[in-house]
Amino acid sequence: MRIADYPREHGIDLSLVIPVYNETESLDALFAELKSTLGALAYTWEIVFIDDGSFDGSFEKLLQIQADCPQVGVVQFRRNFGQTAALSAGFDFAHGNIIITMDADLQNDPADIAVLLAKLDEGYDIVSGWRHARQDSWLNRKLPSKIANWLISRLTKVALHDYGCTLKAYRREVVKNLNLYGELHRFIPALANERGARVTEVKVNHRRRQFGRSKYTLSRTSRVLLDLANVKFLLEYRTRPIQFFGKLGLLSLFGGGLMFTGAVAMKLFANMDLTGNPMLLTSLILFVAGIQLISTGLIGELVTRAYYENQGKPIYTVKTVVQPNRGALDDKTAAGLLGDVEV
Repeated sequence: MRIADYPREHGIDLSLVIPVYNETESLDALFAELKSTLGALAYTWEIVFIDDGSFDGSFEKLLQIQADCPQVGVVQFRRNFGQTAALSAGFDFAHGNIIITMDADLQNDPADIAVLLAKLDEGYDIVSGWRHARQDSWLNRKLPSKIANWLISRLTKVALHDYGCTLKAYRREVVKNLNLYGELHRFIPALANERGARVTEVKVNHRRRQFGRSKYTLSRTSRVLLDLANVKFLLEYRTRPIQFFGKLGLLSLFGGGLMFTGAVAMKLFANMDLTGNPMLLTSLILFVAGIQLISTGLIGELVTRAYYENQGKPIYTVKTVVQPNRGALDDKTAAGLLGDVEV
């Protein structure tokens, strides 16, 4: 379906979701570019800024922008929850049929929004930006990114050159029911593809950072790898987790059985004392590990998913919500509008 063919339930075609964390110096220039770019498009639009616990005056700057433009909304977190939570909040508060995400540091080029939309109109559900001429250091950013993107593409079977690029376009129905935790925002294309979404990528411009410092550090690599293991599990075994934990558990039990058989054989045929035989102790450890893999892992996964999904628990808490044309809302009013969202 082409963007222009969507029913306008909220009167909005496009929603831009932009996480902000200590980017006060770049916000005026960013908004000026966005307003110029969006004004040239034949679509209705809104911008939803998510202030992810900034302490440099970014929220106050966003309030100034919102006061001058009724198509801007602002959501302020009580503390820094991270980019995954910020994007999740943006998906919750956005009204557009198409949702576009981008960074607030001016490295993403607003002019590429038209490129994403044109590709989306070809029938895709997600269009991911590919920073083919990336303006970052090779050792700290480019090399780890290349390795991570290769690994993610191989394990998820969704080949993208740049999973880490925030500049992406989504059809609303693809992301509205996604539950995101940890660093899962970068894996949205893989998670959506598992549900049948059509995913592609286009080359986009990438600019050097003008203000401040990058929020990305190599310490995040370990978190990404752990979340990749989680995504791999969700993609392959979400509806049949016993196949994952059961295989590991059975392998451990089988190894324990072999060790125990070897220890008994050594006692029977070589008259070796079982008391000090390390094979007997190893077999007992493997038996216990096998039982734990089958039980503890499943229970932990079920408890986690039940907590977040069955109770509808969000992964963020909201301090202030500034809706387009509504002004600032206090906690009580926001709670009434947002239902069960924790404020």
